[in-house]
Amino acid sequence: MNAYLADVVTLARKDLLLELRSRDTVPAMLLFVVSTLVVFNFALPAESGDRAAYGLLWVAIVFTALLGLTRAFLAEREERVLDGLVLTPCDRSAIWLGKVVAVAVFLLLAEAVALPAFDVFFEPVTWELAAAVLLADAGLAAVGTLLSAMAAASRTR
Repeated sequence: MNAYLADVVTLARKDLLLELRSRDTVPAMLLFVVSTLVVFNFALPAESGDRAAYGLLWVAIVFTALLGLTRAFLAEREERVLDGLVLTPCDRSAIWLGKVVAVAVFLLLAEAVALPAFDVFFEPVTWELAAAVLLADAGLAAVGTLLSAMAAASRTR
């Protein structure tokens, strides 16, 4: 395996194992997305149509992603590991890509619950909607991780 990909896999594995041990991010994301869709189900009038339901799904997904992204660099900030990560002999983009992979996995887990809940409460989930959500995951994870890293670095300095 390429050394760059090995670094990315190692860093993503570290984040995923830390989450499995601490159980902080994923349960909070799952609870938030389901409770948001339940509240929207009762708050949205029946005659409002499917456009409002799809808009509320995107609101729930974006806010869930923000919840996960605020916690993406929490361990590095609390344990002061960010400087150590930067000093490792790997490409800095591998650090970013490892975080992106971990955040994308967290988002996929949240949407594995959100899309069936959306199907039950609002509209049937089509393959177009699932593809749009996957593309949004890629964008949210990539850009959100970059902004989260900048925020974490600014707080440590």
